[in-house]
Formats: sequence, C-alpha cells, structure tokens
Amino acid sequence: MKSKSTETTGTTASRAVKPAESGYADVNGLKLYYEVYGSGKPIVLIHGSFMTIPLNWSPFIPLLAKDRKVIVAEMQGHGRTSDIPRALSYESMADDVAGLLRHLKIDSTDLLGYSMGGGVAFQFAVRHPKQLRRLVILSGAYAHDGWWPDAEAGFATATADQFKGTAIKKQYDSLGNDPAHFPEFVKKVISIDLKPYDWSKEVKKITAPLFMAIGDVDGVRYEHALELFRARGGGKMGDLHGLPKSRLAIIPGTTHIGMTKRADWLVPMITDFLDSDLNATPPTF
Repeated sequence: MKSKSTETTGTTASRAVKPAESGYADVNGLKLYYEVYGSGKPIVLIHGSFMTIPLNWSPFIPLLAKDRKVIVAEMQGHGRTSDIPRALSYESMADDVAGLLRHLKIDSTDLLGYSMGGGVAFQFAVRHPKQLRRLVILSGAYAHDGWWPDAEAGFATATADQFKGTAIKKQYDSLGNDPAHFPEFVKKVISIDLKPYDWSKEVKKITAPLFMAIGDVDGVRYEHALELFRARGGGKMGDLHGLPKSRLAIIPGTTHIGMTKRADWLVPMITDFLDSDLNATPPTF
C-alpha cells in the first residue's frame, strides 16, 4: 500500500551501518536470512507484513546498535528468506525466531516487533517465554478485532496491484524472488489476518515486562492497547500505587506506516524501558 503520510523520516535513515555478521540459519525447514549489528545485550527486531530488513529497520538499527547486539531477520517468504510449502502463521514465525536464537547460541533476548512482527512477538512470548527478557510491540495486535474496523476490512481486499511502484514491490523483485510470484506472496501474507484470532488470555499471562506503542492515527484501536496495559498493572495513579513494570505510549501525529519513520522518537523510549530496573519508586517533589 502507498503511504501519503506527512511524517518525516527522521535524521537516522541516512546513517547506514554494515552488519557484523549475516547469513542463513536452517530452522524448521527454512533458510532464514538474518543480520547482526553491534554488540552488547541482544535485541531481535521482527518486521511487518511484506517488509524487509532495510524497509522496516534502517532508521532503527544505527541507534539501537550503539550499545546493543541487534539481530534482524526476514520472515518466511519475505526478502531473502525464500518461501516453503508451509502455511504462514504467527505461531510458525515465532518458532522460527526461537530457532534463530538457538542457531546464534543466544539463551534470552529482548524482542521488538512491528505490525505483523508484533503478532509474531506476542506468540514468541507465549510459546517461548524462557527465551524472552522484555517485549516491545509497535502497532501490533493480539486479537483480530484489535484493529480498527476499516483496517480489518482492508485485509480482505488487499491485492498485488496495490503495491505497483512501491518500495515493497521493488524489494521483492530485487532480493532474489520471482516477480511472477508476487501475487501469491501477497495472498499468502494477508491470509494470516483473514482468520479470526484472539490470544487475549495467553497474552495477559505473559510474565515478561511489556512496552506497547501505537500511533494516534494507527490501525490498532486505543481500547485494545489500553485493555492489555490495564491487565499489566496500568490504569492507576502511579504516584499513589507505584509504577507498573509495563508501559504504554500513544505517539502523536503518527499513522500505522508512520511508526516505521519515528525511530528518533521511539528508540529513546525503547532503550529507557529496556535499561530500567522497573522497580523504581515514583518520583516525589
């Protein structure tokens, strides 16, 4: 889909950095493409539907890699990870991420997922809790009705023609995929959002601290994010009851696609969440 958003790309998009490591991991029948940047505590970034590492994460990687090991991968059928005859699902992609961590010999990590990647991250937290330290969700939903009705209705009408001339189509064609298969790729990716799903019970039991951010004109409903934040200790006056271990942000002037352009705003919030002891007492006068 084309974005007519007026959000700026920030100042980080041009700060290109090269991966310290890249390659393919054999996981669950896939040759999963990945890249590693920087050093320090690990964080895995999971991209959105139809996206690739450069399309989704170019503004984020240079900022996060200053003091972290940043691991980015391209999910089944996306970018340099070829498709296999396996149905696409949030659950299987979460298992692929777990397999990548085993390949890299990483016992536990922070996890950041955007949009589709947010759904994958929720499922990773449910299915592989011992491999998770802290969870960050950008514009992701844990139930199909977490999306605004017009966004949910749009899933059923998505076609390959909508992507003509877009960076998504250009990346698909240039990273080793057969351009003739692009319509099948679009159909397969959108299929995961055409089946009703609701992980509310499981997600509310996640023990890892959670930071969830949505745009104020995102595709994710405010109430959806608020429901989860309340279940994680929010909805109370922190000066009286203390600070919950989980956090919520609504980013102003920001659309769903626009969240990928807000690295300069989001990364300081993300790193503060990841670095905080989360046991701090509320500030006083």
